[in-house]
This record gives sequence, structure tokens and C-alpha cells, in this order.
Amino acid sequence: MVDNSVLELNLGLGNNNNNKNNNNNNVVGGDAHADADAGQSARQRCPAPFLLKTYDLLEEGESEDMTRIVSWNEEGSGFVVWSPAEFSEHTLPRYFKHNNFSSFIRQLNTYGFKKMSSKRWEFKHEKFQRGCRHMLGEITRKKCEPSVFPAYLKSSSEENATEENNQQLLMEENKNLKKERLELQMQIEECKALEIKLLACLSQFMDTQQTKIRRLC
Repeated sequence: MVDNSVLELNLGLGNNNNNKNNNNNNVVGGDAHADADAGQSARQRCPAPFLLKTYDLLEEGESEDMTRIVSWNEEGSGFVVWSPAEFSEHTLPRYFKHNNFSSFIRQLNTYGFKKMSSKRWEFKHEKFQRGCRHMLGEITRKKCEPSVFPAYLKSSSEENATEENNQQLLMEENKNLKKERLELQMQIEECKALEIKLLACLSQFMDTQQTKIRRLC
């Protein structure tokens, strides 16, 4: 009887130890899952660098009076690149390691931005709005879909699309330059006409003064 009691006591202690170990494993496992969920949430809240830089260039552009180049739209629900040439030359190099407007557009497409007008470079995303920096973490990259075309055909089509975008940019910039040239020519003509009037007034004034002097003499 004594031996059986000792044996039962040892078995009971062994079972208790196993239960404690299982409980400890469950606690550790729960903590690990909690840490993983917390880490995943932290990653989800961290916006992509491209989105942060694009948001910053719009916010800082307002304070630096660069809205003639790029700015939020009137509603603050999107932004407009008013001058792609100046945007590429002056703005992009300040925030990115390139000055390629087509590359900037491709990045926007990657994050789900949409071009809203065929007449101007206006882009929108429901999570990219003025005064809503906290929503940037909710914007994610598009998942790459498998292509049915060979790689060389895909790269060729992308190059053609880039070339078409560049040609469109050049055509729009050429159109803007022609418009500015006409405006400058009109201003020059107005200045010449004003100069002629001023010279005529000055000549008339001088003649009047000379006539008065002759009469006094």
C-alpha cells in the first residue's frame, strides 16, 4: 500500500508539472502572437516613403509659395501638377533621387492614384487628402498581377507608354511656351506704344517751354 501511494503521488506531481508547462507554453505563445499582431499593426501604420515625400512637397509648397507649380486642388481631395517641366526640374530633385516626371506618375499608379482630367495633371486617392496625414498608412501598393505576355513584350510596351507620356509632356510644354511668347510680344508692343506716347508728350512739353522762354526774351 505504501508503494502504491508513493507511485500515485509521483504520477500526480508529474501531471501537475506537465499542466504547468502547457500553461506556460500557452502564455508564451499568446504573448508571441500578441507581439506579432502589434508588429504587424505598427507596419501597417507606417506610410511608404514615396507617399510621405509627396505629401510633404505639397504641404511645404504652400508655405514656400510654389503653388503655381504643384498644389492641392480646391477641395483638398487631390493635387495638380500645373507645370510638369518646372516640377521635374525644381521640385522632384528636392524630394526624390531623380527628375523624371514619368517615373513619378508610375509610382502614383503603383499606389492606386487616378488621373482625373485629360486637360491637366490632376491625381486623386481616397486616402490621400489635405490635412489627413494619418491616413497615408492605409495606402498600399498594388499587387503585381501575372502577365500573359512575355517579359520582352511587357518591357517594350512600358517603354512605348513612357515615350508617349514624354512626347505629350513636350507637346504641352511647347504649347505653353508659345502662349507665353505671344503674351510677351504683346507686352513688348504695349511698352513700345507707351514709349512713343511718352516721347511725344516730352517733346510737346519741351516745345511749350521753349516758346515761353522766347516770349519772355
